[in-house]
Amino acid sequence: MPDYTAFKTLSPTALADALSRERVMDIGIRPLWQPIPRIAGPAYPVQCAPGDNLMLHAAIYRAPPGSVIVVEAGDIDYAVSGGNVCAVAQRRGIVGFVIDGVIRDIAEVREEGFPVFARGVIPIPGDKAVIGTLNGTVHCGGVEVAPGDYVVADEEGIVVVPVAELDTVFEAAQARAARDAAENLDEWEADHRARIEAILRAKGFSE
Repeated sequence: MPDYTAFKTLSPTALADALSRERVMDIGIRPLWQPIPRIAGPAYPVQCAPGDNLMLHAAIYRAPPGSVIVVEAGDIDYAVSGGNVCAVAQRRGIVGFVIDGVIRDIAEVREEGFPVFARGVIPIPGDKAVIGTLNGTVHCGGVEVAPGDYVVADEEGIVVVPVAELDTVFEAAQARAARDAAENLDEWEADHRARIEAILRAKGFSE
């Protein structure tokens, strides 16, 4: 298995080319501040009930350092996290949050430099009353996320690599990134134009 930290050298774009569409989160989950750094780490997934944030607040004391807490929130009407929760998570070595929901205190979060990807910001906090999923399989941004799946997120998007595919996806994405880095724009343009023209001819296009 490749070193987990090596995934941080690969963009979601390179990884997406080695994954199927259902492993890429939808565009509604986005960076909440810019310029946001790329984050990468094994998922610690949690699921919160509508209007409730108990399980995320529990997760910051249970997720191992280096992990990404991935949250299936129950709605976008109540914040599942605020500035202090993000600060404690950061202090405990969590590399970031990916939330299918909303948070609050974004100014504090931005000032502390804690990476959060979510659907937006709202000032209303949720309750802490409902037991949900803690480090179990959840759905976030249209992607099924299991414990230990590898999450890579930056301004280009968010991908989730299944733990069983880490070797093959890493190798394919690394090869793609190396190939792209070795090719200059003139070479790319020549190859691209030839491929596009060949497709147009095969489709019967004429001018």
